[in-house]
Amino acid sequence: MRPPDRVTDAFLGSMWAALGGDPDRLGRVECRGASALPSVFPVSELATAAVAVTGCAVAELVEAVGVGTGRSHVRVDKEAASAWFGFSLRPDGWRLPAAWDPIAGNYECADGWIRLHTNVPAHRDAALDVLGVPGSRDEVAAACRAYRAEELEDLVVARGGCAGAMRTLADWRRHPQGRAVADAPLLTREPTAPRDNGLSQWAQGAQGAQWVPTERRPLTGIRVLDLTRVLAGPVATRTLAGLGATVLRLDPPGWEEPGLVPEVTAGKRCARLDFRTEAGREHLDTLLAEADVVVHSLRPGALDRAGLGAERRSRLRPGLVDVALSAYGPAGPWAHRRGFDSVVQLTSGLAAEGARRAGTDGPSSLPVQALDHAAGWLLAAATLRGLAERHRGRGGARVRTSLAGMARLLAGTPPATTAPELDPASVPDSPGTEHTDWGPARRVIPPFTVVGGARTTLRFARGAVKLGHDEPSWTATDIPSTSGRG
Repeated sequence: MRPPDRVTDAFLGSMWAALGGDPDRLGRVECRGASALPSVFPVSELATAAVAVTGCAVAELVEAVGVGTGRSHVRVDKEAASAWFGFSLRPDGWRLPAAWDPIAGNYECADGWIRLHTNVPAHRDAALDVLGVPGSRDEVAAACRAYRAEELEDLVVARGGCAGAMRTLADWRRHPQGRAVADAPLLTREPTAPRDNGLSQWAQGAQGAQWVPTERRPLTGIRVLDLTRVLAGPVATRTLAGLGATVLRLDPPGWEEPGLVPEVTAGKRCARLDFRTEAGREHLDTLLAEADVVVHSLRPGALDRAGLGAERRSRLRPGLVDVALSAYGPAGPWAHRRGFDSVVQLTSGLAAEGARRAGTDGPSSLPVQALDHAAGWLLAAATLRGLAERHRGRGGARVRTSLAGMARLLAGTPPATTAPELDPASVPDSPGTEHTDWGPARRVIPPFTVVGGARTTLRFARGAVKLGHDEPSWTATDIPSTSGRG
């Protein structure tokens, strides 16, 4: 068995240690493939490690629940993992929607650079309102040059938008939020073992009466409530769906992610629910009380404002595996700030360091949204470890990570070594057609396999669907589609 390379091994060791896993399991990981995404950072190695750590958690789980043969090992395809960090869906006869709003991007300011994230209409409106322009890219570029980068960042954020000024690694380390991230672990895990007066309720309900694991589909019967948005959370819950979980994604009326939904909704049920109404909150309570896992990437405090704080979630569902992602971590002055992968790349120093290493001017962004994807796979692995621990009678768990923490992990690595450049289109498709709400498509081959008896890998029970395709319930009652599913 060929072990991971040195950089992949370092990433894998850091992630598995953050999860509290047995280090001996890492000796049963085999990585194949030599090509890599072009970057001055080891992005493909990060992808390989993030996928491998999920494979390790799958192997642990199938052994814990007694459906594996024991001593299983994990095979990871580096090139497939890199492709999944981009787009795994390949349309047949139709095109994916544009991934970016026309205004989104990096702009030069009077003293540096800024990233404007405008994929969300409200964030686009906030940026245009601050700049006082109607909306052409040239007008935005001209208006940005009149501002200092951090000044414009503050104004856009104060208006309810999302922006990030480019900082160097040294700048970020001096920044109060950078210091908060530097002092935080990559991932925090807090057990929520039941108190004595809750033991009976937990014993009756938390083990998941519907959980019927098999080696091929180890999460069959596990219910995952998906309260996530772009992009790490949906990646995590897609992984859980591919392992057999019943994933119910809830979005408010009107919310859309056109460039990403076909990529991340495979295997899921997708419904609408308005948490702002009393009826919506009551229905959410009912769904949560029947869930085994909740994954949420709303800004810290959003669920508290909806009356569904962490303690209440634990009371509604004893033994719950409660998994969360934030942009900048739970502490520091930016703990409640909006953030996306492309913005965090600038604020955390990655884009400036990439430019320094490449010898270029302006921000040097990663070739894929690597922070999001790596965090998503890590959260999936944390969920699997939480379920394994719960199966052993140790109660539920609360798990937290952040994009800024993942940026710190990547920034701490040396420049990538020279490797043949990967063309993601060269990675093979899985056999068969995926029937989606947009038409037929193919998926890239799964990036990992747990090898024991039957092989455990990602298998989706349904194709990708549009948001609002289903009713907000755990049972399979679909809203009739008018979009011509393939």
